[in-house]
Amino acid sequence: MQLQGKTAIVTGGASGFGAGIVRAFLDAGATVMIADINGDAASQMAGDLGDRAIAQQVDVSDAASVDAMAKAAIDAMGHVDILVNNAGITHMPMPMEEVSEDDFDRVLAVNVKSVYLTAKALVPHMKERSAGAILNVASTAGLSPRPNLNWYNASKGWMITATKTMAVELAPKGVRVNAICPVAGETPLLKSFMGEDTPEMRTKFLSTIPIGRFSTPEDMGNAAAFLCSDAASMITGVAMEVDGGRCI
Repeated sequence: MQLQGKTAIVTGGASGFGAGIVRAFLDAGATVMIADINGDAASQMAGDLGDRAIAQQVDVSDAASVDAMAKAAIDAMGHVDILVNNAGITHMPMPMEEVSEDDFDRVLAVNVKSVYLTAKALVPHMKERSAGAILNVASTAGLSPRPNLNWYNASKGWMITATKTMAVELAPKGVRVNAICPVAGETPLLKSFMGEDTPEMRTKFLSTIPIGRFSTPEDMGNAAAFLCSDAASMITGVAMEVDGGRCI
């Protein structure tokens, strides 16, 4: 129960890696706000997981929506110890110059601007309490990019740099900031990364992962629970590869 008594917000918490992080946090004793653009899915998941799970609909690319999420979290839980910026999207694999401007703008809004908006909404609260942990869910794509996912790769590289500069600035204020970098996993985004979900394409992707399997929501939950716990009190500014050796 390494998060006993802690409170957390997990964006994109109703599916994929976010759902794995939510469950791991609950198992570790935290109270968790499941914040997701799919409010119905968040509500259903919270209902299934019990009294320490709270649902909140949020569009992480919209300032008013993020501010409302932060207010709802503080009203419901009293304070926020942990923020997980997990919500993310990608564009379909294609040459960089063929990605539409609308798709580019959406990737940057959800993967990049959201980190800025949640910081504006919640960093002052954490500074006031001289405590907090922020976890950004980046990707191996930000460290070892795959071709034809150029602007997604770039957004995750930005997130890794943002993590490090946030960590340096906030460390004197008692706030730690880390990132995890998953390899492709069994989530709703997998088909988008691959372009098509076929046995041949899965074999091609798996051949780049030495451990020989995709990452799972449970893998991300275990890593996130550690990095956001007091057991990791000396760890800040890291981009932890949870990738089965993909980036070696």
